Parts: sequence; C-alpha cells; structure tokens
Amino acid sequence: MRASFLLHGIALTALLGGCTMIPHYHRPAAPVSATWPSSGERPTQAKDDTALMQDWRDFYRDPVMQNLIATALENNRDLRIAQQQTLAASSQFDIENAALFPTLNGTAGANIQKMNSHIWSLSRTDEPIYMRQYAVGFGVSAYEVDLWGRIRSASRASFDRYMASAFNQQAMRLSIISSVATAMLNWVANTQALAVTQAVLANRQHTYTLVKQTADVGTGTQLDVAEAEAALHDAETNLQLYTRQRAEALDQLTLLVGSPLPEATMQSMSTKASLNAVVAFPDVPEGLPSDMIARRPDIAASEGELRAANDDIGAARAEFFPKIQITAANGTASNNITRLFQSGMGAWNVAPQITVPLFDAGRLTAQLKQAHARKREDVARYEHTIQSAFREVADALAGRETFIKQLTAQQASVSATQRQYTLALQRFKAGYDPYLATLIAQRGWYTAELAAITTQLQAMSNSITLYKALGGGWGEHLPPRSTSLSEHVL
Repeated sequence: MRASFLLHGIALTALLGGCTMIPHYHRPAAPVSATWPSSGERPTQAKDDTALMQDWRDFYRDPVMQNLIATALENNRDLRIAQQQTLAASSQFDIENAALFPTLNGTAGANIQKMNSHIWSLSRTDEPIYMRQYAVGFGVSAYEVDLWGRIRSASRASFDRYMASAFNQQAMRLSIISSVATAMLNWVANTQALAVTQAVLANRQHTYTLVKQTADVGTGTQLDVAEAEAALHDAETNLQLYTRQRAEALDQLTLLVGSPLPEATMQSMSTKASLNAVVAFPDVPEGLPSDMIARRPDIAASEGELRAANDDIGAARAEFFPKIQITAANGTASNNITRLFQSGMGAWNVAPQITVPLFDAGRLTAQLKQAHARKREDVARYEHTIQSAFREVADALAGRETFIKQLTAQQASVSATQRQYTLALQRFKAGYDPYLATLIAQRGWYTAELAAITTQLQAMSNSITLYKALGGGWGEHLPPRSTSLSEHVL
C-alpha cells in the first residue's frame, strides 16, 4: 500500500509540474507598409477577402491543368519528402512530450550464487552453499520531475517545429501547384510559337523558291536570293529552338507530375494549340489588405520556428535550477521461487536524487546566450520572409496593372505588321518593290507574333504568381492555426 502511494505521488508530481520559464511571446510587427503600392488607378481600400478562392480548383479551372495538378499532388517526390518530414517532426514531438510522464517498466529476475561452505562455517565439509534471490515487480527508472519546465519547454518547441514543418509542407504543395500550371503554360506557349514558326518556314521556303526562279530567268537578283535564303535559315533555326524548348517544358512537367504522362493526358494537352485555348484564370479581387500575406504558409512556418526558438530559451533557463530524479519499484522478492507470490513477500524501494549545478565552466550561460541569439536570428528571418512576400505581391499587382495594356498593344502591333507584310508581298509580286521590303515586313510581323505569345505567357504566369503570393488555396490541407498546446501537451 505504501509503495502504491509513492507511485501515485510520482504521477501527481508529473501533473503538477506545470510552470515554465518560456518568455512571453510577442509576434514581431510586420516591417512592411499597411497598403500595397499603387499607381493610383486602382483602389487600395481593404475589402472582405472571404470571396477569395479557398480551393486551388477555383482558380485553376482548365480541366487539363486540373488533371495535371491532381496527379502531381499524388506523385510528386518533393511533396512526399515534405510529408515525411512533417511525420518525423510529429514523432519528435511525441518523443519530447512522453518525457513528461514516468516510464513504467515490468521486471522479473533471479540471482543465484554458489559459495564455498567454509566461508560461512567452521566445518570442513566441501558441500557448496547456493544463495538464491527471485524478484518480480514494476517500477520507474530515473524519472525527472519537471518542476522548472525544462521538459515542457522542449515539448512546446517540438510542437512548434512540427507546426512549422506542416506549414512548410503546405508551402511546398502550393509551389508544386503553381509550378505545374506554369510548366503547362510554357509547353502551350512553345507549341504555339512552334506552329507560327512552321507556318513562317513554309512561307519562306515557298518565297525562296520563287525568288530563285525569278533570278534564274533574269527578272530577279542574286541579292534577293541571298536575302531569301538567310530568312529561310533564320526560320529553320527558330524551329529547332522552339522544338527544344517545348521538349524541355514537357520534361519539366513530367518531373513535377512525378510519372510519365499517360497517352490520354498527352492527347488532351494537344488540344491546347494556343494560350487562348487555356481556360482563363479568374481575377483576384482588388483592394486587398497587406496583412493578408500573414496567411501564407511560408510565413506561418517561419513564425513557427520563431516560437520554437522562444521555447528553447525557457529550456535553457531551466537548466540553471536543480534537477530531481526519482527511481522507484514495487513488487515481490523471495529466496524461494515457490513462495514468491505468497503473503508477506512484498518489497519496494524509492530512490530520489537531486542534482544542483555548481560549476560548468560557463556552459549553461553559453547555452542561454545561444538560445537568445537563435531567437534574434529567427526574428530577422521571419521579418525577411514577410518583406519578400510583400515584394512578390507588390510586383504581381504591378504586373496585373500593366500586362493587360501591354498585351493589348502587342496584339495591335501584330495586326498592323501583318497588314504591312500583306501589302509588301503584293507590291513585290507586282514588281513595285524589291524583295528586301517584303522580308523586312515579314520579319516585323513574325517578331510581333512571337512577342505577343511571350507577353500573353507572362500575363498568365503573373496571375499564377499573384495567387501563390497571396497564399491562395489555403482552405484545405492546412494544420489548424489556432491549435492549443493544451490539447497536445499536458
């Protein structure tokens, strides 16, 4: 009964050891402006952001793109690595948290010794004497009573690092989604540029043949032939360029997806002959408050590391105080195994131990200084993460204001240069102008066409960047931001 009382006392001590020396946590103020930079053409007042897309499918509405993203979220190896890192961090928290509780072990043992009889008596008999001891019981070995919160602080730090790992996993997930969408757009853009180049190459091949024939009959010049031939080779060069870039975009897409693309997927992708065939992204609402970026998983992860560094200070402070360890056991013991469980064979022991740091050559002080330095480092890293996020959003907002006008102007340039080329070709065929004028007009149209594809790709990629920079798709697979430690740590 007395042993049972002592063991219950150890458990009660574990429950009561609730104080910690962790400094009160204050979230650093965001070192950025309260509003986004604006050109003055768009409102900057804060709006309700609940209308923003909570699921990535609300933003990436193209069926082909959705299929590629969903496959990547299942197979991407970088995401699998992040998932396992989160599981490992969760297990580390369980390990640290378990130290708050006594470890109860069951034991059973026997000790048999053979002794010479003359050691114990004056007789000279050679009969040996056997000393036997049998014991069965359970006990607690070297349990540390966490009076000063050292173990509790380490447990809180592990929890915060687990949360940081979970948010890093979400950040990786968000990055993979945007990377898949961007890789698909690159593939479509190169496919479109390749088709334009093939058409130009066929036209220049026909023109070269025509110019060469006119030179052969004396109505053209060798200069025209040389110019037509150079233009033909330029188109052949660009054909190989866009063929290679298209293959590289497909390789990148395959890597992100995590498996070879099925034939059905390739067939569905082949329907995207131009960027106009991709379902447009919805507009992100205007007038968003700058504190929205606090929901970004990379910022949340950085704050988790900062919280963990703050917890480490509490653990370092607790090291300066005495440590109390308790070893206790309860069970039965007998020198005869047949009487081991009989009445009166009970045995117990309790061995408390206190350790007080007296001299450590400055080790504990250095550990505390190190913990404070790492917290200051994490504060700077947290603030830098916010500043980088603010810049990403600001750049993307600036792009949203300019890319639409730039694309409109570029498409107008395509129409104008195409008309110019048509007129120049008609004048060349009628004999009014040399071939050089036609070639210059064709090059202007071709260049404008490729520039329009590039601008449209940049505009669509900028929409992806803005959505990612605002932490879009935060509605699913996020660990709970308001999780209370009391639910996880005793």
